[in-house]
Amino acid sequence: MNRPSTSERVPVTPRGQRTRQKLLKAAEAVFGDKGYERASIADLTRKASVALGTFYVYFPDKQSIFVEVVDELGARLRRLIAESTAACTTRLEVEREGLRAFFQFVRQHPNLYRVVRQAEFVDADCYRRYYDRFAKGYVRGLQQAMDAGEVRRMDPEALAYCLMGIGDFLGMRWVLWEEDMGLERVLDTAMTLLSHGLPPHLQSVPPPPKAAAKPPKPTPPKSKSSPRRPSRGPRS
Repeated sequence: MNRPSTSERVPVTPRGQRTRQKLLKAAEAVFGDKGYERASIADLTRKASVALGTFYVYFPDKQSIFVEVVDELGARLRRLIAESTAACTTRLEVEREGLRAFFQFVRQHPNLYRVVRQAEFVDADCYRRYYDRFAKGYVRGLQQAMDAGEVRRMDPEALAYCLMGIGDFLGMRWVLWEEDMGLERVLDTAMTLLSHGLPPHLQSVPPPPKAAAKPPKPTPPKSKSSPRRPSRGPRS
């Protein structure tokens, strides 16, 4: 069942806001370490160092805080990328700095992949919303780049998901699985790929050479027929 974010329970006092953020931060860690099914509300409050009853002041149940964690992770990631790319002047710069910001976010939130992927089974609408919201801004930026002639005109939503997939797998391989501080070469590789796939004016690729025509099979010589004997006249 789709559970919207519990924004109506956001406290107005600074102390309440800090407590709620402590619960969300604890939930991100516990859901990432133990998984949604094994995690309990007691685990969350213990991690956050708050009383068990305090949890229900901010969230009605475990699923609600899980959905809030996923929604907030998505919002924080989108905000970081927007801030990191604000000064970029070309679409390729946006792509490079956006990837760099994503890697930074994964490094700061190592449970991001685990938490988001659990959402597919905890709340499928929440899972889809995480990607839909990310793609929405991506599509808008790509459409603007297409209108400005920076990017070849193509389906902007399909292109957005292609580029999101590139970032997702690069972050998984070079940040989550095995943190590599030399990520510039990874960015260089990604940009080399994109720079040949995004510009609007590409040299046409020559068609492959046609295979040489096979020589015709030699016609076998006709067999010589034996000379015909002259016909004899009637015998007398």
